[in-house]
Amino acid sequence: MAAFYTAAAYAVQPDEILSDPAKESRARDLSQGLRCMVCQNQSIDDSEAPLARDLRLLVRERIAAGDSDAQVIDFLVARYGEFVLLKPRLEPHTLLLWLLPPLVLAGGGLALWIHSRRRSRFAAAKDQSLYKLTAEEEARLERLIAAEPSPEKPA
Repeated sequence: MAAFYTAAAYAVQPDEILSDPAKESRARDLSQGLRCMVCQNQSIDDSEAPLARDLRLLVRERIAAGDSDAQVIDFLVARYGEFVLLKPRLEPHTLLLWLLPPLVLAGGGLALWIHSRRRSRFAAAKDQSLYKLTAEEEARLERLIAAEPSPEKPA
């Protein structure tokens, strides 16, 4: 099991690792929440792209310089935009990003519900119309009944 975790040591190179374990741990935590701009849905901690390496080094530089986690994140967002975060912050300009999936899901559910109701109403109306005779059919039925001799009762 330990071999699995060491194999998943991410793309961080030995020359990138900080000598202070606490700072290295902070750098790893931050790196896992930052998006590799080349790989898109991979953290910079997982990516082997040169840009990801540059971002990892930048994170470690900022931590070594004494920046807090929030300052490091703010610096990267100011430089690369909100897209650098794997999980964007909930702010007015990202509100649509956060609300769109639930709204689409609710809209799809509403559309399915409306479709289902319309379909059941149409089926019910169609069933009723199957048993309704037109005026012409009713007149013909009356003529047939009148023309037919009355059945005799069996003895």
